[in-house]
Amino acid sequence: MTSEPQRLQYLEAMGLTAWVARYRLPNARPSEACEWAPPERPATAPPAERLHALLEDAEPPMARQPASVASPPPSPRAAQPGRARLLLGGGGVEAGAGQAADAAEAASASEAPANQEPLRFSLQVACLDDRWLLLMPGDEPPAEVHLKLLANLLRAVGITPSRLPRFQGFRWPPVEGLPAESPLEEAREGLQAFIAGAGRHGWAPERVLLFGSDETLDRVLSLDSEHCELLDLPGWHGPGLDTLASSGEAKRALWPSLVTWRKAWHSNSEEESLSRPGGEAPGHD
Repeated sequence: MTSEPQRLQYLEAMGLTAWVARYRLPNARPSEACEWAPPERPATAPPAERLHALLEDAEPPMARQPASVASPPPSPRAAQPGRARLLLGGGGVEAGAGQAADAAEAASASEAPANQEPLRFSLQVACLDDRWLLLMPGDEPPAEVHLKLLANLLRAVGITPSRLPRFQGFRWPPVEGLPAESPLEEAREGLQAFIAGAGRHGWAPERVLLFGSDETLDRVLSLDSEHCELLDLPGWHGPGLDTLASSGEAKRALWPSLVTWRKAWHSNSEEESLSRPGGEAPGHD
């Protein structure tokens, strides 16, 4: 039985126009009435030549060979538009373009980032007098003994904050079970948003101090060469407070950093005082 597309091809090859209803017929499914623009017909071969091409495409390959000539069975060939479609107006070019578009779409789909597991880390965050960020990896805030140790170390170099820092926890990811397309970037944006939100409570970070080490957190902060890339602030990365509490060698190694902290703390304090109307740097007459 001849299919409808093939029937239309035969009619067109013979020079007969196929008519299509423009308006709704009685008891037919409703269709939108519109102005039908005449189709642009590409230059094609004469109808007789197109009809012969259709017949050749429809004829089995063995039927076109003389009976006296023995030939091997035809090998299967890839599906491609026949000579008739080429003669009927470039169907082969359209098919090739469609295949190229499909290949491009498949390639773009393969390059799309697949869902991955998010990064996981826990962090304790405080801000010393709303100026210096204090960071510690872990689920639990520092114990009282660690806070006193930190206060004594700072006091030894002339840094006397108005109050002891109060740590609050931050955990990533905030919700379990959600996939990530870019785990590192999403973790960085989450931590940045958390610190920016804390700024509404008066935080104005000038420096970052990271006590302790965690491989995932180190990647997120990118704190290297005394600079925190994530927050674009000067930074320091050293041993945890528990290590400092139990090791005299760690305390002695920390001393050069404490001297640097003292200079930075008082330098920023003087700049802030001078920036106020009528302000004077402390210690100046």
